[in-house]
Amino acid sequence: MTPDTLLFRQVNPSWVRSGRVTSQAFTPTKKDKKRLSVYDGDKITAEDAWKHYVRELELVSIGVLAVTVAECDSQTLPVEPDPDRFPAHAVIKFDNNSNAQIERKAKHLSNAQTERKAKHLKRLAETRGWQYQAEES
Repeated sequence: MTPDTLLFRQVNPSWVRSGRVTSQAFTPTKKDKKRLSVYDGDKITAEDAWKHYVRELELVSIGVLAVTVAECDSQTLPVEPDPDRFPAHAVIKFDNNSNAQIERKAKHLSNAQTERKAKHLKRLAETRGWQYQAEES
């Protein structure tokens, strides 16, 4: 991955309120161990990522937004490949942030820090626009 690599994030319809995507789309959950699943844009297109997500994994997505590796780096959120799940899988790590302002003992970002970073990523993705949207049936 390069700094310009797009990281494709699937958007669940429950993450849309009044026609706008909420920051929940970029907020990892505890069950995800503070790691946000994305597709590596160097290995797959946005449309193919969506098809894989809904057809192969049988999950729900209305479309794909994206942030770059550099945008994650600017928030001190490491990105790493995670091909064990599938070849194009990667994660944005909210779990071992190296920001000097965070206590060294802390392994996870606080909920407020996580939410702030998720909102920032969401704004960047919205500015970039939909990379793929499912056709309404």
